[in-house]
Amino acid sequence: MLVVPPILSSFRKGLIVSCQAPADSPIHQPMVIAAIAEAAVNRGAVGIRVDTPSHVQAVRQRVKVPIIGLWKQTIPGYEVYITPQLVHAQAIAAAGADIIALDATLRKRPNGETLHGIIEHIHGHLGKLVMADVDSIESATAAEAAGADMVGTTLYGYTHGTQHQIPPGYDLLKQMINQLTVPCICEGGIASPSMARAAIDAGAFAVVVGTAITGIDIQVGQYCSEMHSD
Repeated sequence: MLVVPPILSSFRKGLIVSCQAPADSPIHQPMVIAAIAEAAVNRGAVGIRVDTPSHVQAVRQRVKVPIIGLWKQTIPGYEVYITPQLVHAQAIAAAGADIIALDATLRKRPNGETLHGIIEHIHGHLGKLVMADVDSIESATAAEAAGADMVGTTLYGYTHGTQHQIPPGYDLLKQMINQLTVPCICEGGIASPSMARAAIDAGAFAVVVGTAITGIDIQVGQYCSEMHSD
């Protein structure tokens, strides 16, 4: 039986927009990201996913829908990078996120931290929910066992073990829906409204779309590259 915390009820069959930009982009500014988030909510987005504490804080001031916050950090010697340590989760919580997204793959974490320990602290001390970003059914079931409140296909195709796969992870999504009792989110590779609808038809609790909606840097680059190719 599906277990849905009250704050997640508004996500059901809805669109969550990921409002992010490369660090070297001119739109990588808190107020610009916040304006993009507000525009998304004005057009029907049920939630916003955003990176870095300053961006979360700015978005919190502009929207009332639930915010999924994260902090991408590259730590030498480790492959996890989405809110990899508890200190990053604490900063995202303090900035105003309702849900903290973190790498929930089976990869090694810095300073001996464990997924269960981080989630337990987020629940018990920060009072926030957790979205587990996974790459496989093994990491998805482990994330649920560790206490994750929702699980997303976010890292399918982006880890060593899944690098041969191309998002969106519809197959992984279906496995998760069949085996988990928490909301399953389809994220990664959704490039059109019809693809988002396909995810919902497959049973996704909600769909996260980023690049196809907010990724002007990547999108323009792809257009130009294709148009100028021989």
